[in-house]
Amino acid sequence: MTIPRGTAQSPKYQRLAADLRRRIAEGEFTAQAALPVESELERQYGVARNTVRLAVDVLVNEGRLVRLQGKGTYLREHPVLDHRAYGPTPAAPAPRDPLVGPRDCLAVPTAVYLGEAADAGRELTVDFEMMIVRARVDIAERLGLRPGEAIVVRRQLRLLDREPYSIEESHYRAGLAAGTPLMEPDQIDGGDEAVLGLLGRTEIGAVDHLVARMPGPEEAQWFQGGPGVPLMVQTRVTYDRRGPVRVIETRYSADRSRLVYGVGDLAARALLPAPAAPVDPARADAP
Repeated sequence: MTIPRGTAQSPKYQRLAADLRRRIAEGEFTAQAALPVESELERQYGVARNTVRLAVDVLVNEGRLVRLQGKGTYLREHPVLDHRAYGPTPAAPAPRDPLVGPRDCLAVPTAVYLGEAADAGRELTVDFEMMIVRARVDIAERLGLRPGEAIVVRRQLRLLDREPYSIEESHYRAGLAAGTPLMEPDQIDGGDEAVLGLLGRTEIGAVDHLVARMPGPEEAQWFQGGPGVPLMVQTRVTYDRRGPVRVIETRYSADRSRLVYGVGDLAARALLPAPAAPVDPARADAP
């Protein structure tokens, strides 16, 4: 087995890491079995032990591999939770389908997350915070405010089986939230959507912006991800017939979350078998 040549500027360990990524993507390695030991990779590729070690370090830093003391090196596969970011409601919903639910989840109610976690056999817990801050430029622009105006932010820190899963922040104009339960530092029965409905601001449409970026220091500390694992950031601007209602920014660790969008008639999807759940060797008793 040889390392692809690549460009002249690429160090050998980086080209080796790229070939290992290819083998992982093609399913040559599984989460249940350890990767070949360093001496075997050294023999397969005809490279020095240090080159192998550096290549494996790259994939460990990317969150693709994990070294388990006394057991070996395994694929790092966090259990991935499908979140139905938006999907129409078919006439005959298929059970446990991430695109299907009792209603579309345009406003991302907490009940959707709870149902998805229950279907996956996992426990969802939420820490809640409320704060009044100065609006960032991008948030102010989406809400039609001047940068620096006061806004109300309602934050939910979600954990699955005590593992950090997502940070969600809903941004409201101070005038909309004033004098309502949105100003209370607690979760609301029925979710924020219940209050918005009583205010006559039921959300009927939304635009999502999806980007990937590296976490900042505080985010990296909270998510406890590998140093090379990015965040998926979903910024949703919701609207009623009068204009923007709120901006919901949700950050997910890219190695343990998958956003699912459904469009059109999905009745035929019920004929497909559900995908098998991945196994995380860090949680299992690997040989």
